[in-house]
Amino acid sequence: MTSEVYGIADRYVEELAALDPVAATGLGIAGHDEAMTDYSPAGYEALQGLRTDTRVALDGAALSGDRDRVAREVMTNALGAQSAAYDAEDHLRGLGILGTPVQAMRMTFDQMPRDTREEWERIVTRLRKVGDGLASYRETLDLGVERGKPAAGRQAVEVARQCDTWSGRTGGTPFFDRLIDAFDAAGIGDDILRGRLTDAVTAANSAFAEMGQYLAGELAPRADETDAVGPERYQRSSLLYNGAELELEETYAWGWDELYRIEEEMRATAHRIVPGGSVAEARELLETDPERCIEGEERFQQWMQDLQERTIAELNGVHFDIPEPIQRIEAKIAPPGGALAMYYTAPSEDFSRPGRTWYPTGGKTRFPLWGEVSIAYHEGVPGHHLERASVRYKADTLSRFQRLFALSGYVEGWGLYAERLMSELGYLENPDYYLGMLRAQALRCVRVVVDIGMHLQLRIPEREPFHGGETWTPELGQAFADERSQFPPEFMASEITRYLGRPGQAISYKVGERAWLEAREAAKQVQGGAFDLKAFHANAFEVGPMGLSQMQRELGATS
Repeated sequence: MTSEVYGIADRYVEELAALDPVAATGLGIAGHDEAMTDYSPAGYEALQGLRTDTRVALDGAALSGDRDRVAREVMTNALGAQSAAYDAEDHLRGLGILGTPVQAMRMTFDQMPRDTREEWERIVTRLRKVGDGLASYRETLDLGVERGKPAAGRQAVEVARQCDTWSGRTGGTPFFDRLIDAFDAAGIGDDILRGRLTDAVTAANSAFAEMGQYLAGELAPRADETDAVGPERYQRSSLLYNGAELELEETYAWGWDELYRIEEEMRATAHRIVPGGSVAEARELLETDPERCIEGEERFQQWMQDLQERTIAELNGVHFDIPEPIQRIEAKIAPPGGALAMYYTAPSEDFSRPGRTWYPTGGKTRFPLWGEVSIAYHEGVPGHHLERASVRYKADTLSRFQRLFALSGYVEGWGLYAERLMSELGYLENPDYYLGMLRAQALRCVRVVVDIGMHLQLRIPEREPFHGGETWTPELGQAFADERSQFPPEFMASEITRYLGRPGQAISYKVGERAWLEAREAAKQVQGGAFDLKAFHANAFEVGPMGLSQMQRELGATS
């Protein structure tokens, strides 16, 4: 029998899916693929009404056990943070190059099934509504201008470029044209449906072209010239992503300390690759040695697929018990035009759509492998795929809200923790791959320093050779990221824009990993010699995702 709390969670998910069908597709909830989300102020108001009603219901719900207690706190905290952001009207200025309605309306077509005639009918129906969805979001952005809370100009310009890429205005194949190729490859053999699809594709391309013109020509001139959001908005956003009230200046100082520690370890590891050499010299070898690279997008995609499947086979039954549905994963190349960071999409609720890793190539066809191994562990197994799919598999024990929703600090913290875990388990003994893991760690430290530094306009420590004593600006953030992240400048340019558009999200990786490690250490202290790492991880998946503060209490006390 479903408890009252779990019943409230079920109702919330169903009502949310109806209000936000694009999110429903992303979450793998069936039955909403023909619809388009209303991103207008009225649409956001309806979502807030659902949150308010749900929180009232949760407050009055009877608790029938510990699972109810945990599930209610998870929902109450998450919906409370979302409500606070809505009350502050942050959604009116939430435009950015990642994680906003513009990207969601493009990415939803990556996640819709494409095998049957009925599925293609749903794609055509939704394609016809893309223009309405974009128009509704323009209403919200315009209201932000009217109320003195406009989106940032940098984000308007950069998202306009995304729209131009997806619509084909800047050359290249428009994104939606690829759906026609996919239809032909599916062998549906329906010329009338193909014609309707072609018309709908043309309309969607035009809608994104118009959105790009609006962003660059109408919104950008009226947009906010300041990128920094200040401490109040940053703390709201950080709570939304991390589920913890952070001491921001302490976290900023800790980010510097972590960066220095990791840079020292990188120097030591570089000596193992190039005896007596620097990190730059080791990186040059790793980037240029043909024996350490893969040529060609298709070969690289197959390498990623093989690595994921091999890792699942080796970890299963030894370090994790991986149910059969979770053993299926697909490695994909991401369509051009989006942010350049690799990402993951979770399986559908019934696992008919598998979990997928997506790699944006940025146009490159040569792939040095030194940095790709730990990223594959982060996005796939034991990272996002293992955690996200394991949680979705637990329909008998976790509420539907817990299975489908998780904060970035929890999820990305686990992903970064998974990279370190694979080193602990002996999978990164090759110094090439270990240096790649350290580079990923350094990037996440740079994110903490730069994200908090830029948005709060903090000073760079006096002791720091890089502009010590100066106040952070986006330009200094870009230069610092280029110098200290060890990632290509074109990637870091996308990253800096991303940080400025999603305050508090970039720190969630390193802050989340810190919480996971502290929870593990607390559990060790409680259990002493009885502590078992495999059991700790199994218990974490059993308890389910939650905000970082709650996670540290739940996992650190028992497991």
